[in-house]
Amino acid sequence: MIPEELIKKIKQIQIYTSREVDASFAGQYESVFKGRGMQFDEVREYTPGDDIRSIDWNVTARTGKPYIKRFVEEREMTVIFAVDLSASGEFGTVNKMKNELAAEFCAVLAFTAAKNNDKVGLLIFTDRIELYIPPKKGSRHMLRLIRELLYFKMPRRKTKISLALDYIAKVIHKKATIFLVSDFIESDFKKPLSLLNKRHDVIAVPVRDKVEISMPSVGLIEFQDAETGEIILIDTSSRKFHNQYDNKSLSRFNELKSLLRSINVDCVPVSTDKPYIQDLVQFFHMRHRRH
Repeated sequence: MIPEELIKKIKQIQIYTSREVDASFAGQYESVFKGRGMQFDEVREYTPGDDIRSIDWNVTARTGKPYIKRFVEEREMTVIFAVDLSASGEFGTVNKMKNELAAEFCAVLAFTAAKNNDKVGLLIFTDRIELYIPPKKGSRHMLRLIRELLYFKMPRRKTKISLALDYIAKVIHKKATIFLVSDFIESDFKKPLSLLNKRHDVIAVPVRDKVEISMPSVGLIEFQDAETGEIILIDTSSRKFHNQYDNKSLSRFNELKSLLRSINVDCVPVSTDKPYIQDLVQFFHMRHRRH
């Protein structure tokens, strides 16, 4: 039995998606991600004007007449959401938790994909593979994915991004667009991400909270690491602490962006303190200009 609160949340996302996606980027989604490859259509007899590079020499040799291979643009796309729902995502100080933001972000794109008749799959991971749903089409399938994302509850667990990347490489054989959604607290994943991006189109989605970017001055507070349980006391009014904290946060994020650039993985950061639709629109504009 699905809790009434969860049903209400899903309906809210559907309404939000229908309004915002149609208004903002449904067409951009298609122009940026569709037609990423060519698929074989038929072999037919050569006619004057055809590109001679398309000649199928095997068929030509058998029949004694020139034949060409015809290809058409591949319109159907496979989208995979690889979502890190480890314990560090159960944190948020503004509008919602990071894990909740990750789920809603994927929901918006999943419903957009459904409108474009794409296949969508889901991988939920922590330091292990929690759930894998193979890509399929249809609104009922999309609702199941969103329900799993929003309803997922797990005891305190750490993150292992490389495990998720290796798993995707094994189960997804056809070229896909993969959204890797995580707070990227873990950093040992460059090699598997680079290998996966050579076969697929991987897009990193760092999910952050405002406090993780810059700590407000609120006096003495206790911090607990969501993944280890360690508790420390911090004086947030200390200027030295502020400088160290902000500089370390900026440095970590710049290191992540530098790592992603070095292996040609696009990045679309989202934060709990602002709407993510505009981030997606800007990302689509960037991809469209580049392509």
